Amino acid sequence: MQNKKSIMPTHDKVLLIAGWLHEKKARNVTALDVSRVCSVTDVMVVATAGSVRQAQSLADHVLTRCGEHDIKFLGMDGYKSGQWVLVDLNDVIVHIFLEESRDFYNIEGLWSEGVAVFLPAAPPVVASDDDEEDE
Repeated sequence: MQNKKSIMPTHDKVLLIAGWLHEKKARNVTALDVSRVCSVTDVMVVATAGSVRQAQSLADHVLTRCGEHDIKFLGMDGYKSGQWVLVDLNDVIVHIFLEESRDFYNIEGLWSEGVAVFLPAAPPVVASDDDEEDE
C-alpha cells in the first residue's frame, strides 16, 4: 500500500501552507497539532477569508502550490458554498472559514486539547495609496 503522506515533514508543510495563506491575505491563520487527540490528521490549519470568493481563491492557491511542491491532497469539501472550505492533505487539514462560520463552528475550541503550532507572523501589510486617501 502506497503511503499517502508526502515526504515533506508535517511541520514544514504547515509552515508552507500558512505562508501561502498569508500570500493571499488570509486573516487570523492558526495551526493546532491534534496528533494526540485526533486519529484523522496530525495538524489543522485554520484561516479566515473576507468573502466567499476569497475563500475559494485561498483553497485554489493552496492546491496549486501543493501541486508545485508535490504535496498530495485527498479531497476538498465546501468549495461551492465557500462558507467553510476544507482541504484534506492527509497529515494536515486546512479549514478556510468566513468569519461568521469560523465563530460559529469554533474549531479551535472544539480541538482545544491540541497544541498550538508556532507560525511566524504574517508579513506586514503595506498600505496602498488608496488606503491613505480613505483616512
